Amino acid sequence: MKMPTPEARILSARQEIIEGLRAIVPGEGVVAEPAALRVFETDAFTAYRQPPMAVVLPEETEQVSRILQFCQKNGVKVVPRGAGTSLSGGALPLEDGIVLGLSKFNKILDIDFANGCAVVQPGVTNLAISEAVADDGYYYAPDPSSQIACTIGGNVAENSGGVHCLKYGLTTNNLLGVEIVLMTGEVLRLGGKHFDAGGYDLMGVVTGSEGLLGVITEVTVRLLRTPAAAQALLLGFPTSASAGECVAKIISAGIVPAGMEMMDHDAIHATEDYCHAGYPLDVEALLIVELDGPQIEIDALMDKVETISRDSGATTIRRSHSESERLAFWAGRKAAFPAIGRLSPDYIVMDGTIPRGKLADMLIEISNLSKKHGLRVANVFHAGDGNLHPMIMYDVNIPGQLETAEEFGADILKLCVAVGGVLTGEHGVGVEKRDLMGVMFSEDDLNQQQRLKCAFDPDGRLNPGKVFPTLHRCAELGKMHIHRGQMPFPDLPRF
Repeated sequence: MKMPTPEARILSARQEIIEGLRAIVPGEGVVAEPAALRVFETDAFTAYRQPPMAVVLPEETEQVSRILQFCQKNGVKVVPRGAGTSLSGGALPLEDGIVLGLSKFNKILDIDFANGCAVVQPGVTNLAISEAVADDGYYYAPDPSSQIACTIGGNVAENSGGVHCLKYGLTTNNLLGVEIVLMTGEVLRLGGKHFDAGGYDLMGVVTGSEGLLGVITEVTVRLLRTPAAAQALLLGFPTSASAGECVAKIISAGIVPAGMEMMDHDAIHATEDYCHAGYPLDVEALLIVELDGPQIEIDALMDKVETISRDSGATTIRRSHSESERLAFWAGRKAAFPAIGRLSPDYIVMDGTIPRGKLADMLIEISNLSKKHGLRVANVFHAGDGNLHPMIMYDVNIPGQLETAEEFGADILKLCVAVGGVLTGEHGVGVEKRDLMGVMFSEDDLNQQQRLKCAFDPDGRLNPGKVFPTLHRCAELGKMHIHRGQMPFPDLPRF
């Protein structure tokens, strides 16, 4: 009797897994055709691509629970995915794993103004929450630039921020509760409609965990009353140093803007060409400062900010005088990422955080690194909280440019840590920064973090290959212990 080849055995095992998943999610809930899988082979970090074994698209928490139970029993790896807008490769698939997509979890389940919250499924887009409550005078504060597309489940997984996070906080500051399914299929509810929960801060652990601990199936977010008024200032400076000085002076004066964003010369020109926001083109750096609250308070603070900006050397000072003008100021900043696509066929959006006082120095060093690596870079910053987003431009069709862009990005992130900052502010670690984790954390730090991972996912089935630069095996029965042996992850497939 002829024995089946290894390839035949693999195909047979794959088909058994697919049929098992189809028994849980019938109809069109399982995607397995090679052409259809291409849709899911990458996220917004497009430097890497890998079609998965299959994609499963459940619609109910009970299905998610059964899928994870099935995968745990059959040794199948699982990569959770929201809208695929991750800029760090957090949703990059695995050849021997499935993608568990939450796009069909797209309902707003409850709007509770009495408790100032909304209960939503993870596939609801960020902007849809604010749109649903706008007529009642409420909104959801975190507003990533991709808010029209990114989903709230992904926001929780990455602890996303946005242009208004300076005053209103990141996702973690606007989150009241989550429902999460563990790899065993167990469904946990953390928090609720109340402001804070007793005991260990497990919701804080889950927020920003990048799909390594469980699959989020429901989110309760805090709603805020829409401010009485909002007004923005457009400030142009002859140098990045003077713009950075202005940021520091505004904060040190005790003023906390709703948002304070900074853009450099290349970013200004790219966005102005793209969406015609009315930005001045004769400046090297641009600040957008938004103040909100009662109009009388805004007027007083606007006068103070204008005085500070003049003292810092501003050559352009322009107030918004209507809501449409305020939105136009922001339109350019929020379109910065797609605008850079007009300048380069490919680019990497970096994400690091530094002390505010280092903004000007950091821009100078990034410029020096640009010359060193021979690649252009445009910079946008969440200036108020020191979260920077350099956009490194390259052409993947030119041999070696992707590798050079990655080296450039690594140098930027190492510099962030060196000046007292961190590797990420809101994009997460994913695969993009995982090999740099040792720059920021000691081996003991990383081991302790992985012990936490082991407590939730002892067999390492959830989103393996992300965040941690080395693969540690949890001890038998998932005890809070890991083996000392290390096995490097294989090279990732590049596009």
